[in-house]
Amino acid sequence: MFVVTGGAGFIGSNIVAALEERYPNEKLVVVDRLRDGVKWRNLAKRDLYDIIHPDDLFPFLAEYQDDIKAIFHMGAISATTETDADKIVDNNFRLTTALWDWCSQYKVRFLYASSAATYGDGAHGFDDFENRKDLSRLEPLNAYGWSKHLFDRTVARTTEEGGTTPPQWAGLKFFNVYGPNEYHKGGQKSVVAHVYPDAAEKLMCRLFKSHHPDYEDGGQLRDFIWVGDVVDVILWLYDHQDVSGLFNVGTGKARSFKDLASAVYVALDMEPKIHYIDTPVNIRDKYQYFTQANMDKLRAAGYDKPFTELEEGVRRYVQDYLCKDNPHR
Repeated sequence: MFVVTGGAGFIGSNIVAALEERYPNEKLVVVDRLRDGVKWRNLAKRDLYDIIHPDDLFPFLAEYQDDIKAIFHMGAISATTETDADKIVDNNFRLTTALWDWCSQYKVRFLYASSAATYGDGAHGFDDFENRKDLSRLEPLNAYGWSKHLFDRTVARTTEEGGTTPPQWAGLKFFNVYGPNEYHKGGQKSVVAHVYPDAAEKLMCRLFKSHHPDYEDGGQLRDFIWVGDVVDVILWLYDHQDVSGLFNVGTGKARSFKDLASAVYVALDMEPKIHYIDTPVNIRDKYQYFTQANMDKLRAAGYDKPFTELEEGVRRYVQDYLCKDNPHR
């Protein structure tokens, strides 16, 4: 049995799809809140053993503790604009800590979502250190990033002090992920998903202007990674149970928002049409102009698969999903 928290979400549902394809006879359990939106469609094609509400998670774990091979913990409040820090701490820190403790006690492998938001504005680099000294230098810009950072530091303290850990653990610092099943995320969707409706109607899309003298409009840089590559990294880690640690999950190659938006139009065989608007004042002073994962640590651990080039990833997303009547994986 595999348990995927946040399994109806973007990355979680892609993990569920990949696990179902690879392990067709394994029981798959999703832990998530479906609410009243379209999130359930991310699971509509899956053959699931059960869907558990987060409030019922630990009674479920107690009942099936001998059957669970691994927990893929993707569940979190992931909106960088969420301001209720108490709510974020309960969901992103305390729940993750409780799952870590449970997996440590019952010897269950634990792969969890951290975030590149832990790096803040990038002033201290994007190296996936896992020692307390280096982690203490990072300054996340929002409560979401801080909550993820808080747990990474807890893991660092536990491992450095010789505390109890799961038999395998991996914290995954996801960079800018794009791909199918993100449609429920509203304003938190990738730029690809935001640009596509305009491009499909042959309209002009909008990107933020630069308010930094070193970057042209649309020249803000991010490490964009195709969700299929993210899932490949996670499955590789599951295949290599001797590998534990905190790992960046990006491509190691920053690209501009202009490149990303242009790739959407090219995938539709069109010339790019881009209009630049002012970055909202409420996020302008916390806006990141550059992110790029250092992937040396994951490569040194043995992961050698190449990452999908931006244009190819966007082409797949547009032509294989967004253009379809049912764009869900």
